[in-house]
Amino acid sequence: MPLQGFAQVRDPTRLDARGGGRARGNMKSFIYTAQASRVIFGLNSLENIEHEVVQVGAQRALVLSTPEQRPEAEKVASRLGNRTAGIFAEAVMHVPIESARAARDKAAQLGADCAVAIGGGSTIGLAKAIALESTLPIIAIPTTYAGSEMTSIYGVTEDGIKRTGRDPRVLPRTVIYDPALTTSLPVGLSAASGMNAIAHAVEGLYAQDSNPVISLLAEEGIRAMALGLRRVVVAPNDLEARSDCLYGAWLCGIVLGGVGIALHHKLCHTLGGSFNLPHAATHAVVLPHAVAFNAPAAPEEMQRICRALGTESAAAGIFDLAKALGLPQSLRDLGLGAHDLDRASDLAMLSPYWNPRPFLLADIRELLRRAYEGDRPS
Repeated sequence: MPLQGFAQVRDPTRLDARGGGRARGNMKSFIYTAQASRVIFGLNSLENIEHEVVQVGAQRALVLSTPEQRPEAEKVASRLGNRTAGIFAEAVMHVPIESARAARDKAAQLGADCAVAIGGGSTIGLAKAIALESTLPIIAIPTTYAGSEMTSIYGVTEDGIKRTGRDPRVLPRTVIYDPALTTSLPVGLSAASGMNAIAHAVEGLYAQDSNPVISLLAEEGIRAMALGLRRVVVAPNDLEARSDCLYGAWLCGIVLGGVGIALHHKLCHTLGGSFNLPHAATHAVVLPHAVAFNAPAAPEEMQRICRALGTESAAAGIFDLAKALGLPQSLRDLGLGAHDLDRASDLAMLSPYWNPRPFLLADIRELLRRAYEGDRPS
């Protein structure tokens, strides 16, 4: 379970120019709010699914998945028996509003009183879209390392624009982490998903509302994920390595759910929602360049990243890790055209997220150019 606690704050409004909890010198003042989720972690923990449905006070569960993971959804439904209301195996990337409405209508039609989401961020995101309007409790069974299951963040794409927000109604009530469910995740997808999780922890370190608890979880999450991923690409069925990755994903997810996000996530949301680039791989490509841009404004946080990765440069260390994992190195590799860079830059400047280092349109354009070319940050 996430650590719980509250630090007494002398004056919560006395924050330095970069945001919450960032005063240097004396002990930092901060506010820490825990996310209340029940976590079941361990090999074969999926066997607890019927008990967990009962725990949330539900009788009829709608099981959600992508089309590709329908067999996994059917296994969950089989374990639930007569507590299964039905299966909706139509989750897709970036949660188009049409898919969210169809799932919501299906839940109402079947009389479902909870949603069980098995899969990655797309499926859990679909469950959140249902919960946002229906208040159905969610039980999440992650099979990737995206971390969405530990957050109250939701995202829905409409008319080519992905809109995100936070709402406590969408936070899963229970999360089941079973390393055995991740062994079928291909090595490439495992690596991309893991880099996505690392991105959550990295931005949590220099978030506007960062705090010492989140910083500890972030550094440990980066360390565990990097350690596990390096072994998974060599031995995909190594359950100990898979457990390290899932443990790291859990911690990185807590970070994502506990504090805000910054420029990197804005860029990835723009590239994913407006250009339909693959979510996790986009994080892997953009992250080292976003970190290189922010490094001068967050030296202490860069030291934590270096320590977690065992490297001397945070940005170069992230780039080298992604390269060692066999991931794409550039936005060009992901299908973005050079002619898209100007529009992507303009879109990223709309409703920009807070960032430790101020930026102008020209800064965004140059950052995206570097990510497009796939240059190693110096």
